[in-house]
Amino acid sequence: MSHIIRRFEATDTQAMLAFTQTLPEHDLLFLSRDVQHPRVIDAWAAAIGDGSIDSLAAEDGGQIVGTAALVRDPLGWSTHVGEVRLLVSPARRGAGLGRDLLEAIFAIAHAHRLEKLVAQMTPDQTGSVALFESLGFRGEALLRDHVRDRTGQLHDLVVLSLRLGAAAARHEAFGWTE
Repeated sequence: MSHIIRRFEATDTQAMLAFTQTLPEHDLLFLSRDVQHPRVIDAWAAAIGDGSIDSLAAEDGGQIVGTAALVRDPLGWSTHVGEVRLLVSPARRGAGLGRDLLEAIFAIAHAHRLEKLVAQMTPDQTGSVALFESLGFRGEALLRDHVRDRTGQLHDLVVLSLRLGAAAARHEAFGWTE
């Protein structure tokens, strides 16, 4: 299957909302907000506009099939850290789309001169954990009963991190820079 990876634009909000509606709720537990709500998608687009989020959309046949975001806080204490968020359609998992999106995010992180990346997910999302670990991320924290789903069930959250200084040369060798 082919796909195009491009910047997420403000005009993509309806397509992004349609994409998030196709995702299992469990896939969204690591996010601090419910991306299946239109106001959250609008806020996401606004954050892209103000520069605190760089976001990509993977498109196939005119439909969004995946997205990745790099969230930064330019006014906080951790301006050297970016949070990576990745969502891929269940039908497209295991085919390299997530890796392609993450490689594009590495290039953006490099351009922002970030020193560290973090990613959060539930530990039972083994495919996501394996993907991030294959790119050099390592477990940094396990937060027990940290998120609650809509039914009230509690889930653990794992935090993975990657120090970019140590990985930058390896990523550049693979052409993962802008």
